[in-house]
Formats: sequence, structure tokens, C-alpha cells
Amino acid sequence: MNMRRWLCLFLLLPALLKAQSNTNDPANIPPFKQYSIISPLPMLLYSGQSFTKNDLPKNKPVLVFVFSVECDHCAHMTQDILKNIDKFGKTTLLMVTPFRLDRMKTWYDEYHIGKYPNIIMAAEPTRQILAYYDLKNFPGCYTYNKKHKFQAGYEGTVKLDTLLKHL
Repeated sequence: MNMRRWLCLFLLLPALLKAQSNTNDPANIPPFKQYSIISPLPMLLYSGQSFTKNDLPKNKPVLVFVFSVECDHCAHMTQDILKNIDKFGKTTLLMVTPFRLDRMKTWYDEYHIGKYPNIIMAAEPTRQILAYYDLKNFPGCYTYNKKHKFQAGYEGTVKLDTLLKHL
């Protein structure tokens, strides 16, 4: 091995070992995977009323859709969901944005969310929802069974058929 390769290996080895050890460290597992529950963070509904996971309908699967009001992928996915709303049957769709309530209301009105009884839209403007789901790219989609236990999570654009398999 030439000197350059040894130097690279010497410089990269500590980082590689640290990365390897961090994958098994419970502190690096996002909360939604550690606890297997829907985010317990308080959110705000269109009316300004507080809402938590405890207010969700019981014995129904839940799709948590974390979206940005500034994201084209989120807009397309919202349109896709609405076009295929009948495929979600008895599923509750909890659409959460880390933006202020007024920004959420604009999205709610634009997509006529009030027409869909199985969709609950909420704002979580403290942005803690992003840390709970360890979300780096919008949208984030997280499926929960009828006992509200975590099934699957996806970051970025995902096909509806993929989500429906877990509901």
C-alpha cells in the first residue's frame, strides 16, 4: 500500500468507526421508532383548537402525512391522496405541517380539506414534529395500524399503493 492510501485510511478510520458505533446507539434512533406511537406533540386545528394523538378516532389505522406548504412534492401528493380518497376507506389521514396556523389554513382552504371527513389537518409550528420523525425531506409519511402502532415510514415522494399496503 502506498503512503497516500495509508494516510487516507488513517484519517478516515476514526470517522468510519464512529459511524458504525452510532448505528447501534439508542440515542440515534428517532423517537417515532423508539416508541412506535404517533407523535404526542400538541397541534393546532383549523379552528385554533389544540389537538393530540389522543383525539384521533380509535380502532382506525392512521396515515400521518407531514408536509410543507412550500413543497411541490407535498402538493402533488395531496392532490393524489384527494383523487384516491376512496382507497383509504376507514383510515384517518392526519396531515401535519410544521408551519404557522395561518399558512396551514391557506393549504386547507385551497384543497377543500373540510370536504373530507377522514382527513384531519393540523399545524405544529414549533417544528418539533420534524425532530420526532427525524424528517430531512418532505413529505414524510408514517403508517400506523388500528391500534396506532407504527408500521412503516417513508421520507420523500412515495406511491400511494406502497402506503396502502401498510394500512
